[in-house]
Amino acid sequence: MSKQFASQADLAEKKTEFIQLSANAYAYTAEGDPNSGVIIGDEACMVIDTTATPLMAQDLIRNIRTVTDKPIKYVVLSHYHAVRVLGASAYAKEGATEIIASRGTWDLIVERGEADMKSEIERFPRLFAGVESVPGLTWPTMVFERELTLHLGKLEVKLMHIGPGHTRGDTIAWIPSQKICFSGDLVEYMAGVYTGDAHLEEWPDTLERLRAMGAEKLVPGRGPAMTNRADCEKAIEYTRKWVTDLYQTARAGVAAGKSLKEVFTDTRKVMDPVFGSVFIYEHCLPFDVSRAFDEASGIKHPRIWTAQRDLEMWQSLQS
Repeated sequence: MSKQFASQADLAEKKTEFIQLSANAYAYTAEGDPNSGVIIGDEACMVIDTTATPLMAQDLIRNIRTVTDKPIKYVVLSHYHAVRVLGASAYAKEGATEIIASRGTWDLIVERGEADMKSEIERFPRLFAGVESVPGLTWPTMVFERELTLHLGKLEVKLMHIGPGHTRGDTIAWIPSQKICFSGDLVEYMAGVYTGDAHLEEWPDTLERLRAMGAEKLVPGRGPAMTNRADCEKAIEYTRKWVTDLYQTARAGVAAGKSLKEVFTDTRKVMDPVFGSVFIYEHCLPFDVSRAFDEASGIKHPRIWTAQRDLEMWQSLQS
């Protein structure tokens, strides 16, 4: 393979930040690595996305403990990808009694949990430090269909599945009184937008539903926290452009009878000038084009990635 596989060569540690967004909300960001969110209520806390391993979750927990000693009762999975969910067991000692996910996320764990875990660990070993501390798959204890309202004392938090995008189970956490949104990977900014398990045709409409909510602060799945309305719009538009440029190029290529590798070349011509310098662009693009090619070819339900399929795809596009 002419390029080292996925992010196996990315060994540089990222600086984490714990950023206060309001009296109740915090963003945990890491220079383009996966973000997490924290909501502190009157008597308990909520964490949105757990980090990849129980060992790595300890840094987030240490940050939370600098601002509150309240139990971390709720753990929310914004979607199912191993890098987001396998740290969940670390929160049991912090008071966690509920792990919450959408029905779509539950179904993805059942269908592809083991395969996804092995695939992601091989792709990005730095993000799975202490992987031996993972006890197994993370299983939700509470599952909702479209919307779940929780009250952390007086603070209302809505967990909402507003449509498919990054996966079919994407969940946002929304604080209505403060117009703060934790979007998971439904929105990403100044980083590669991974679409290997996406529903590309539907994703832009889901983004428009999110846009209509009028968030004034937004924590994307990757990238800096957005702290004003204009920046929230900017992050949504960044994601929309990535998704639409990717899918439109794939649809044109498939309609013209082009091969996957030819569509990959076409996509680079369109996307390199706009996105080529952002973090994990080179990692994401082969997986993204593969999924876009599949969907444009009529494969509605994303195929399961395995460690073997990952390597075969990478070699076919990068050799």
